[in-house]
Amino acid sequence: MDKLLSGRRVLVIEDEMLILMMIEDMLADLGCDSVAVASKIGPAISLIEGQDFDTAMLDMNLDGIESYPIADALKAREVPYFFSTGNSLTNMKDGYRDQDVLKKPFTFEQLSNMLSRSLRASV
Repeated sequence: MDKLLSGRRVLVIEDEMLILMMIEDMLADLGCDSVAVASKIGPAISLIEGQDFDTAMLDMNLDGIESYPIADALKAREVPYFFSTGNSLTNMKDGYRDQDVLKKPFTFEQLSNMLSRSLRASV
């Protein structure tokens, strides 16, 4: 049986190294062998402009800077994405409130379910 992310390309935007390492391990367990990572807006947008992705996971707060410009770049390229955050969602900007959010801390099952949902959105 194929794993959820077998053959899929995933972009992960996360500025906390320990969380990033945990996510990469979870993605590997889901069969993903193509993960691109960035922790800042500029490099993330460069990755989006230079590569194709099946889905993306965005930390909402990158060292105090909101990741909305990355979300806009993904939307422009029709890449499904979801946010991840440990913060309150009360300050989420209009236009992004309908976007899926994975609350930190999350489990392997929660991440798997969110990725599955995001990948279905791309079909």
